Amino acid sequence: MRIRLLGGLEVTSAEGQPARFATRKSALLFAALVLAGRRGHRRERLAEGFWPGRGDAQSRNSLRQALADIRRWFPAAGDAAISIEGDQETLALTAGPDEADVWLFERKLAENGTADLAFAADLYRGDVLAGEVIPDGLDEWFGPYQIRYRQKALQLVERLSLALPKPDSANEAACERLAERLLASDPTAEPAHRALMRIHAARGHENAALRQLESCRALLKKHLGVEPEAQTQSLAVSLQARDGNRQAASTHDAAQPAQPVANPVRPHDQPSVAVMPFDNLGGADDEYFADGVVEEITAALSRVRDFFVIARQSAFTYKGRFVDVRDVGRELGVNYVVEGTVRRGGDRLRISVQLVDAETRTQLWSERYEGATEDVFEFQDRIAAQVAGAIHPAIRGAEIKLASRKPPTSQRAYDFVMRAYPNIWGRRKDTNDLAIELLKKAIAVDPAYGRAHALLAWCHASNAVFLWAENPESELEKAVAAVEAAGSIGDDPTALTAAGAALSMGGDQERAAAFIEKALALDPNNAWAWARRGWIAIYRGEAAYASQWFQRAMTLSPMDPFAFAVRLGMGYALAKAGSLSQAVAIAREVIAAHPDIITSYRYLAAWSAMEGDLETARWAAQKLMAAQPGFTIERFRLLPVFRNTPEWANQVVEGLKLAGLPER
Repeated sequence: MRIRLLGGLEVTSAEGQPARFATRKSALLFAALVLAGRRGHRRERLAEGFWPGRGDAQSRNSLRQALADIRRWFPAAGDAAISIEGDQETLALTAGPDEADVWLFERKLAENGTADLAFAADLYRGDVLAGEVIPDGLDEWFGPYQIRYRQKALQLVERLSLALPKPDSANEAACERLAERLLASDPTAEPAHRALMRIHAARGHENAALRQLESCRALLKKHLGVEPEAQTQSLAVSLQARDGNRQAASTHDAAQPAQPVANPVRPHDQPSVAVMPFDNLGGADDEYFADGVVEEITAALSRVRDFFVIARQSAFTYKGRFVDVRDVGRELGVNYVVEGTVRRGGDRLRISVQLVDAETRTQLWSERYEGATEDVFEFQDRIAAQVAGAIHPAIRGAEIKLASRKPPTSQRAYDFVMRAYPNIWGRRKDTNDLAIELLKKAIAVDPAYGRAHALLAWCHASNAVFLWAENPESELEKAVAAVEAAGSIGDDPTALTAAGAALSMGGDQERAAAFIEKALALDPNNAWAWARRGWIAIYRGEAAYASQWFQRAMTLSPMDPFAFAVRLGMGYALAKAGSLSQAVAIAREVIAAHPDIITSYRYLAAWSAMEGDLETARWAAQKLMAAQPGFTIERFRLLPVFRNTPEWANQVVEGLKLAGLPER
């Protein structure tokens, strides 16, 4: 095995020498090709993703230089164990199945023997590329892989702990090491706690197992404000039943299952479904259109109250990769997967869809839809209704309430909104500005398109709150005007959420809450709306309630590339509750994973100073000023999000002053 990505990046050449790539981009490009496997990547996507904003010719030249750097270590030859192959369109890494730890990890999981699982456990040394500095923008590329393999590791530690035949085996030691590694990076990883509880119990140490439970309970309460999952508590009860001595009996009452927090755990008998990215069989320019079809089908299914529907953002982490539906089912926790293809040619449209049982891989239903391009809205609603009916025959199409959604009057306006959608998530000023321009074009074509106005409001509010604009007040005025211009959006949960989020960032928490509650009444599976409900609780001065709403959002979108915003919300809630060390830990975690999220430095500077760690606070302040030279405490303090919490705002301001940030 010459390539290690789990826990860092280590590459060995054919001569057995450590490969030292000339640039970080070359090393990360190599990692991206390893993760893609034989499927590879399109050259165009690699050039744009790794060297954005340079123009096609320059980015392709940079790609060629990086490939030359890689091939310096792995030259092409007839018997080369590792090589880069491709044509004018695609690039792929060719290597033996045991050359990369991630490939070997996947294979051992699939082989499923206890020894195989133990082997995989020792392969997992940490997150993909842990400790590597990933430049701005590329965290979006690698983030889904980091989440995916961490989830596989959590599933692995559970499977292995349940499969151990006897105590004190080498397999047990591998399981214990994996559990400890997982807890070192995330003390709230319940599968790892459960694995250690089972190992202690197998060794006859029931008291140690119950102490592990109490440690788990305390850490969950401290970091997340929740009780252990039902599975953890059920294991605790079974351990208590085995321990018949007086000490165990005296602790029995303390370890009984606590009353569950009103949070996002879905009922086991509730059908659950993920709509995967559809394959685009048209031209490259139609990629956004295919994604838009999936977006609308997901939104329509989300409105079925008897279903649990995974958010689009998590499902789209699989985009561009061949995956087994059984793996999807396990990783996302769903029973069913919807797959499909989209082909648009001229004014004609063809959509093929199938519904698959994730566990058995059995195709339950399939259909093909053909018609004019403007029929797309009717097709999307029909697909959602038929998928729902196939999964749950008792649900009639009329009960899904899809037809009340009013489509835009212009297909061209819809296209502009779909192009804007991936750019609206508040990561960078340039992508936010691009979204604003596209949304303005949609409105110019269809002035009554409510969703376009609502998303425009969100983008203007983001300009203000992230201090991307010289005049935040003007941006907030534009946001409110856009909400008013949206008109009747009462049947569109996405538009309602965007409008509510914009109003919340503008300080009108009561009206914002009304929009969000209406969105959730229509679509109880809307992860974005649950996250915004958490932020509204914070801005209202009700931070104690925020954690459960953020947890609900994470449950609905467990692999969301934008989970950093929810994590920062959790940190904010902890900071306001006085748990500054936990809040600082979350801010550090977000910065390590997403160094381009500038607002994280703002939080880290304030919270570290408030905790008394001025060294960290000043480091964060320097990073903030380097990325945002125009930042001042005065501009920040004037943001309307502090309107309902003046005492807290004053504490934050004092922290920022101690961190050394300029007041004016």
